[in-house]
Amino acid sequence: MSESPLFADLNPAQREAVAATEGPVLVVAGAGSGKTRVLTYRVAHLIRDLGVSPYSILAITFTNKAADEMKQRVEQLVGGVARGMWVSTFHSACVRILRRDASQLGYRSGFSIYDDIDSRRLIEFCVRDLDLDPKQFPPRGIKAAISNAKNELIDFESFAAQGSGPYHERVADVYRLYQQRLLEASAMDFDDLLMITVELLGAFPQVLEHYQDRFRYLLVDEYQDTNHAQYRLVNMLAAKHRNVCVVGDSDQSIYGFRGADIRNILEFEKDYADARVIVLDRNYRSTQTILDAANGVISHNRGRT
Repeated sequence: MSESPLFADLNPAQREAVAATEGPVLVVAGAGSGKTRVLTYRVAHLIRDLGVSPYSILAITFTNKAADEMKQRVEQLVGGVARGMWVSTFHSACVRILRRDASQLGYRSGFSIYDDIDSRRLIEFCVRDLDLDPKQFPPRGIKAAISNAKNELIDFESFAAQGSGPYHERVADVYRLYQQRLLEASAMDFDDLLMITVELLGAFPQVLEHYQDRFRYLLVDEYQDTNHAQYRLVNMLAAKHRNVCVVGDSDQSIYGFRGADIRNILEFEKDYADARVIVLDRNYRSTQTILDAANGVISHNRGRT
């Protein structure tokens, strides 16, 4: 079979990353190394050259802007057929899954989504209704504790059991009441979108199988910035076909403050012993002086791919 015309625009490492469509693949992509091009060309190669249905592809990015950019680039390469694939953030993908199946967990399909302001206001009401002093139990801090727990897939019962002391017990009470009121309102906060999707897929094998069969190919951008809930979601969806390609760079992790776990990318090869690792190490963005300075700083990082 002749080589795809798409490959003419790629360097050897990029070409390898685009062509490795079957099985688990880790693409270690430094800043300015063309990872967005690799992702879009990989999708285009699947659709245009291998005849894969766009309906079978799920591409996950971290921002709506990145998702829109990828959609536009893929459409430029393969045409309007690309509109059949899901290119979205983790949260947007979870919303689509939950709109279809969250009723199995007691939510309406038209459930509300609480933003940060809505969530904090509800926590303030819970603090008040439990007769807690908001100075001793500041809602902002309690919200952060609940968010961290949800990102680790820790529900209120497990949270209560994992600590002791008056402060922890009261925060657990707030978490319990907060979650109860969300369910009563058929509402979810942003962290619920991830946690409840994982709960749904774990509790209902037929729902998990539906999405495993649908998404035969998964692509995940900025994998170094995934938290535990996102990590579990990717592994659950990829478990059947194992055609999962993650792209990232442990030297660029910036979301530790919101639960990102650098171990997810560092231990990808433990999760997938047969993973293919491809390194994009040619920088197209910066001068050599900048690269030398950056690499001098990065060389002191302890946890690196």
